[in-house]
Order: sequence, then C-alpha cells, then structure tokens
Amino acid sequence: MMAYLRYAFAALVAAVFITIALANRAMVEVKLLPETLADLFGLSLAITLPLFLILGLAIAAGLVLGIIWEWLREHNIRADASRLRRERDATRTELQRIDNRAADGRRDDVLALVDGK
Repeated sequence: MMAYLRYAFAALVAAVFITIALANRAMVEVKLLPETLADLFGLSLAITLPLFLILGLAIAAGLVLGIIWEWLREHNIRADASRLRRERDATRTELQRIDNRAADGRRDDVLALVDGK
C-alpha cells in the first residue's frame, strides 16, 4: 500500500514539474556580473538557458546546500551517538564478563545480594 502511495506522490511531483517546464520554456540570459562590473573587469560571462532549467537548477542547488548544512549541523549528534554506542558495548562486555565469572562459581558478594541468593 505504501509503495503505491509513494509512486502516486512521485507521479504527482513529476506532473507538477512537467507542467512548470511547459509553462516556462522561454529562453533567459543569465549573466555572472551586471554590465557595468563586467565592462570594468572585462568579464562578460553570460549563458542562455530555458527558464524551467534555471528554476530546476536553483531548486536542486538549494536541496544540496540544505542537505550539506543539516549534515554539518548534526555532526555533534552523530559523534555523541557513536560515543554512547561504544560505551554501551563496553558495558555489555563487562556485564558478560561478570556473568561468566558468576557462572564459574566465583560469585561476587554484591551480585549475590542483588540476586537474592
């Protein structure tokens, strides 16, 4: 059921993008610098692209920048989770070692009191 909803949503997004692309087919000139600065520096870099392509590239660039921003922002959270995972594993290993000692008959007095035996 969820797969069908996912496909339906993807089809809806594709239909919206296709509609926007068909409505914005006009060619637009994109310049790196305004004309006065371009004349001053001698750089007149300009490219002519369809408007829907510029919109799509802007959306894609925004998504990529947002993903990178979030990845950097969550670095501390991932580092803490990794540290806690290592501590958890060390604690489990220590508990396993204590349980193995108790099974050998070398029971700790404190553990015997806790277990009530």
